[in-house]
Amino acid sequence: MSQEQEVAARFKEVFGRPATVIARAPGRVEFIGNHTDYNGGAVLGAGIDRHVWVAVSRGEPGQFAFCSDQQTTVRTLAAGTSTRQTGALSWLNYPLGVWLALGQFGLSQPADFNLLVHSDLPSGAGLSSSAALELAAGLAFLQLAGAPAITAQRLAELGRHAENNFVGVPCGVLDQGTIAFARRDHLVHIDCMGPKFSTTPMPPGLRLWVFNSLTKHALIDGMYAQRHAECQQAAKALGVELLASLTPAELAARAGGLPPLIAKRARHVVEEHARVGQVVAALAANDMTRVGALLTASHRSSQHLFENSTPQLDFLVDRLVESPGILGARLTGGGFGGAVLALARPEFDAAGAQAVGAAYLAKFGRAPEIIPLQVADGAQLV
Repeated sequence: MSQEQEVAARFKEVFGRPATVIARAPGRVEFIGNHTDYNGGAVLGAGIDRHVWVAVSRGEPGQFAFCSDQQTTVRTLAAGTSTRQTGALSWLNYPLGVWLALGQFGLSQPADFNLLVHSDLPSGAGLSSSAALELAAGLAFLQLAGAPAITAQRLAELGRHAENNFVGVPCGVLDQGTIAFARRDHLVHIDCMGPKFSTTPMPPGLRLWVFNSLTKHALIDGMYAQRHAECQQAAKALGVELLASLTPAELAARAGGLPPLIAKRARHVVEEHARVGQVVAALAANDMTRVGALLTASHRSSQHLFENSTPQLDFLVDRLVESPGILGARLTGGGFGGAVLALARPEFDAAGAQAVGAAYLAKFGRAPEIIPLQVADGAQLV
């Protein structure tokens, strides 16, 4: 049974009627550009072949009904509710926030709905399951309401608006933009100052591996918001609206009066923004050794300057960059737990990955989740 058939069957089992619309959106890896997006910088991301599926139909009048493949209970809310949910119901905030954002964007909303979420995308691994849910829900709601199709950029803006203004995470456009514009065998290049979106080919013959540390990754817990505030403080002290408007040389000339901690945060963002441009140039030149070195340099900056890494992530990067066939490795996503991304040549195979996993198990008493990935297309109706 295909994923689509599985989702359709599960929807009918739960709600007693067929799904009217099914949409899916991939998770994403942040290839490089850590915490640059909300600072006006550039980032490279990729959609991956793990997805969140959303199936919907019209529901009972005056009611929103939600279910996921991880639960057996259907959760119901009064149609049109604008109250943020907490505790076990907090996952409802993602589709609910998108439904509210549709109205705020002047787009059609279904008056009532049944909604089922299915996923083969690990949550809490920095692969952006939340943004995938937002974009799949946005496409499904629009189709259910009979609305015309919207552009990929508008879809990304819709999801980001929901996450910023309803869920309460002050993210930039990286997650939603990558998922909206993802293209098979390409990286998505986002100039977040615009924002402007483009794609750049991934050289053939390379593979992406993700090593999920299985340590906590909960952006809304506050560490993400703290880094966001520190970056704002740095920008204000430096007299700029966004940190990425500075070059590394300009920052070095002006950073002397910053508190040491704030100077470290600013240096990470400014140098990381520059690294993204260097990776784009190296990809165009097919210099994958250079690309790998820049990925690892990105991690070291996250580790020592932005301090959003963990001992588990550092250990995985250290082991990976010592492994034959690995070009580079870095944390991917917000940090503070989650996953490491590795760029590999074909000679790094499952046996090499398992050797890294075994070392991690010996060190931390728990094996990481190892996920080989393909670069996939973006959010779409199915």
